[in-house]
Amino acid sequence: MAFWFLFILLLGLATYLMVQHSVAHITRTPVWLLWLVLMTPAFLLSGWTLLSGAKQPPPPAPIVWSIFVCTVLYWILFQWGRQVPRDTQTAAQTQASESPPTIQPTPEPIVRPIEPTEETQLRNCFPWSVYYVQNIEYRPQSVICRGQLRTKASNAYQQIKTNIEAQFGDRFLLIFQEGFNGKPFFVLVPNTQAAKQTNTPRRNQERLTRPGLALLLLAATLITTTLVGVENAGVTLPPIWDIGSLFKLLSNRDVLFKGLPYALGLMTILGIHELGHYLTAKFYKIRSTLPYFIPVPFFLGTFGAFIQMRSPIPNRKALFDISIAGPIAGFVVTLPLLIWGLAHSDVVSLSEKTRLLNPDALNPKYSILLAVLSKLALGSQLTAKSALDLHPVAVAGFLGLIVTALNLMPVGQLDGGHIVHAMFGQRTAMIIGQIARVLLLLLALVREEFLVWAIILLFMPLVDEPALNDVTELDNGRDIWGLLAMALLIVIVLPLPQAIANFLQI
Repeated sequence: MAFWFLFILLLGLATYLMVQHSVAHITRTPVWLLWLVLMTPAFLLSGWTLLSGAKQPPPPAPIVWSIFVCTVLYWILFQWGRQVPRDTQTAAQTQASESPPTIQPTPEPIVRPIEPTEETQLRNCFPWSVYYVQNIEYRPQSVICRGQLRTKASNAYQQIKTNIEAQFGDRFLLIFQEGFNGKPFFVLVPNTQAAKQTNTPRRNQERLTRPGLALLLLAATLITTTLVGVENAGVTLPPIWDIGSLFKLLSNRDVLFKGLPYALGLMTILGIHELGHYLTAKFYKIRSTLPYFIPVPFFLGTFGAFIQMRSPIPNRKALFDISIAGPIAGFVVTLPLLIWGLAHSDVVSLSEKTRLLNPDALNPKYSILLAVLSKLALGSQLTAKSALDLHPVAVAGFLGLIVTALNLMPVGQLDGGHIVHAMFGQRTAMIIGQIARVLLLLLALVREEFLVWAIILLFMPLVDEPALNDVTELDNGRDIWGLLAMALLIVIVLPLPQAIANFLQI
């Protein structure tokens, strides 16, 4: 009981810091009120635990309804706080008239990315019938043009981009964003990449992809994942610094074959995931590196793989396609590997050792999708009192599900964060990310295995880098694919409801 209330205390502190850091500067609604709304389901759960003495689980309906109601109430309070009651300039003038005169410091000179004589050229790039410029703000590394949009966002961006290039060449990148007040604005940022390409010899520019390094990391990761696979098979490994003994062990064909199924399965899933990102980025002519694996001689044998994009994303359509391509490609490969691995796994009895992350005694009902696939693969062998001793390929497939779910979390710069950003815009994506982090923390109250995951997301920034045209919305087809991706996240993360378990007879 003491551990439970310590956890609630830490959850409350973490939630308060999260709200204060993420949305306090966006909304006028008090932070304590937003915090109280988010914490209400946890308080209800704590009250039930206190009254029942943790002897029986809480009824799911009140908890689910409280989460739903508090989520809607949080959204309403957040939006209400964003409504500024009066014009900023009027407020400043009122404050100035009520305050005694003070000595004003000498203003610092404004650093402009463009010369004063070029401002007329800049204004001419914005036809009044396309985007009527009302104010130009000069920052050390940007020029912000605010005004009224008078045509479709896609047409406006393309026409003004053409005008900017005609007047200033490739000196600037043009970014089209939506402000927190809902009004779109343009930002001119110095194009440092174009300057580097101009001053860098061509032979050095083409070293973006390093196939030698990619192959070396691929080989190293194959070795480390094979070692982990061998260890999971019950083989005792020599110390990691004894390189000779390790290679001698892997030269044994029987030992090698025990580790390869896990290694090849996991690396295939991770590699296809990153290839989905890479090939889609190439389709949009975005400069990106080859997929690089990260080998580690412990844990899973790898910390995953990654690519780096070295040029800006042109629009939300490209952002969506690149982001969703990785999880979908990885999931398409994960599905057959997982089903095959489950069909070759052993059914064992439920015990105290049964955990979500224990491949020797995994309860498939911890995940809706895993339970359905397990029943499909094992049929009548799987009962309500069964757990799974996973085959190495099933372990790789199960980790593939976890990787897919983690990447689909709609937070910050994860793939899911990019997806909701492309679907709903930056402002709404930040709110969705905030809610997702809180919901995962609440889920950690029921499944402690999610606690580390929730803490990682807690410290992940909500802000995502904008596309150049970050205003033009997606088409209906992509919106549907995005909703399906979020549905996939839900069926992976949530436990199997009892009603479905009864129907499946597990």
